[in-house]
Amino acid sequence: MTFQPLQPVTAADKTFYQLRQDIVEGVIAAGAKLSETELSTTYGVSRAVIREAINRLESSHIVERKANVGARVVALTAGGLSELYQIRESLEGMAARLAAKHMTDAEIGELEALLQSHFKDVKEGESYYQEAGDVDFHYRIILGSKNKHLISMLFDGIYHLVRMYRVQLGMAGPRVTTAFDEHKHIVKAIANRDEELAEILMRRHIMYSKNNIQNKLA
Repeated sequence: MTFQPLQPVTAADKTFYQLRQDIVEGVIAAGAKLSETELSTTYGVSRAVIREAINRLESSHIVERKANVGARVVALTAGGLSELYQIRESLEGMAARLAAKHMTDAEIGELEALLQSHFKDVKEGESYYQEAGDVDFHYRIILGSKNKHLISMLFDGIYHLVRMYRVQLGMAGPRVTTAFDEHKHIVKAIANRDEELAEILMRRHIMYSKNNIQNKLA
């Protein structure tokens, strides 16, 4: 099973992907009201296309509708982070355990190569930005679980909301180097087929990431 394509298929898809990226990266601020009229002008499409995109973004949990307010980008809050990362820690910990069991040697080799390609960015110690999809370390491990229900729960459910917190609050500063080192240890456990250790390390990594983001929110 693979994640939905990141290359747009239709004009509506293109708008949806661009709007989603702009929300995740903070171009459209967390908590901002979404005006169909303004967005249709900004993206050069009809209000119907914007309406469809907003509806799709609701299912990704990065947009919410409130009575008498309309559609808004979700706010990034300490409470929201805590609830989200409780689920993330459990599900991605399970994904790492299953990846240690099910990933092929070739897939593990590709994961190791991905980390090596990230090293050039990380060694400066300033940023650890990973685009959505195949260049995202966590994405590869989730796919490596080979469990279609788990993959769907993460990708169709919380993946992009997690990315909002990661991209806007968690991919810069001293945490960059330690997060990269944690990734290396997780890959080593997966390569050694140590299912229990892979899960423990992933859960610990996500807990540390949550604490880092929580400090910034505070």
